[in-house]
Amino acid sequence: MKGMFFLSMFSGCVFFLTEEMHAQSLFDELIVDGETVVVPSDSQGGMVVLPGMTVPVDTTLNVSDMMYNEIFYLPMVFDKFDMFLSEKAGNPLTEELPEEGQPDSFFNRLVKRNYRQRYFMQQVMSEMPEIVHYNMATMPRPPKKFVMHLDPSTAKLTVEEFKEAPVDSMKQVVPEIVPDRINWLHTFDGSLHFSQAYISPNWYQGGTSNLNMIIGALYNIKLNPKFNPNIIFDTTVSYKLGLNNAPEDSIHKYNISEDLFQVNSKFGLKAARNWYYSITAQFKTQLLNSYKVNSDEMIAAFLSPSELNVGVGLTYTYENPRKTVQFSSSIAPLSYNLKTCTNPNLNPEAFGIDPGKKSKSEYGSSVEVTFKWKMTYNITYYSRLFAFTDYHYLQGDWENTIDFSINRFMSAKIFAHLRYDSQAPVVADTSWRHWQFKEILSIGFAYKFSRL
Repeated sequence: MKGMFFLSMFSGCVFFLTEEMHAQSLFDELIVDGETVVVPSDSQGGMVVLPGMTVPVDTTLNVSDMMYNEIFYLPMVFDKFDMFLSEKAGNPLTEELPEEGQPDSFFNRLVKRNYRQRYFMQQVMSEMPEIVHYNMATMPRPPKKFVMHLDPSTAKLTVEEFKEAPVDSMKQVVPEIVPDRINWLHTFDGSLHFSQAYISPNWYQGGTSNLNMIIGALYNIKLNPKFNPNIIFDTTVSYKLGLNNAPEDSIHKYNISEDLFQVNSKFGLKAARNWYYSITAQFKTQLLNSYKVNSDEMIAAFLSPSELNVGVGLTYTYENPRKTVQFSSSIAPLSYNLKTCTNPNLNPEAFGIDPGKKSKSEYGSSVEVTFKWKMTYNITYYSRLFAFTDYHYLQGDWENTIDFSINRFMSAKIFAHLRYDSQAPVVADTSWRHWQFKEILSIGFAYKFSRL
């Protein structure tokens, strides 16, 4: 529609003027060209015209998107003054609002309309305070409400003030939701990783094609520290099996690179803050038979060897507030270590057991330190150090694992195991003796679930 639209607030209505009209605005009526004009109820709004204002006429101005109400009602009530309301309202002549139908356009236009309406009212009340007859801060309280009660037995009518329920009583309407008590926390982690290499027969450096498979499973159960802050109980059962094809072995189709079944358990009673009186236990062995390459000579079997260690001492635990770092250290001044070799085809002396014996008991001290750090949302570092000594013999294991979670079902791992044995024999044609080392890099399938 051509012409200049003017939005005013007189007699609670809205009026508009065309470019051919000349108007003088009053509070109770509108005079156009000297004659009183009745404002139509279906008039549409545009810009604001107040007494004394001069507005240029623009016959091409579109005011349909200025987001003003078509009708404002008197009397006005002042509540507060917002210094930043003009910035929130924006300039209706220059600011373009999102078109209808676009995402979030309805809500954006609704918010802008609210700001402009409030800014318009604030301008009117600031320029013409004489028309503002009420202030929210000084307005009287609303009248009280009363209810009547009739007692049929006495024909007595009682009038009492109606009192609304206090806010505190409203809070008690909804019953409190108490979550189920979870005393035990479970975690399972399973993986199937592969590594493969193909080398053509005429490769200039030589070599052998190979395929490796690593199976890992871990189950952990522990007492929930939130409901049992004075007790710690943590048990982990794990199994790891590494197999690789043996193209250079004419007797066996595959070799076992790793076979470890291990159980770690810890129980403690709180002594002070993060310290606990504790009992720790560790058991480990392998489940399958292992042989030398191109030979039927057995080198390890189930319970041959196996180790059981039980220690009594103190345990210190720490977890940061973000739960990304977990640290535990157990010191056992009193520790018992049992070694066994039950398979008759194996030499017990190779595992530090006296000739003619199948087991050996040792008494001394042990220490176990674990550290877990969630470096990022998909990278976790785990380290475990265990050492035992009877003050004549020292044995220690330091295991390190970096787990890269690619997605829910894929992961990559770097595993490094450093071992020290003061009684280990010399290996022919090598310089390795007391120190032993193993490193594995693998990628494959992984699945994990937990109840936390």
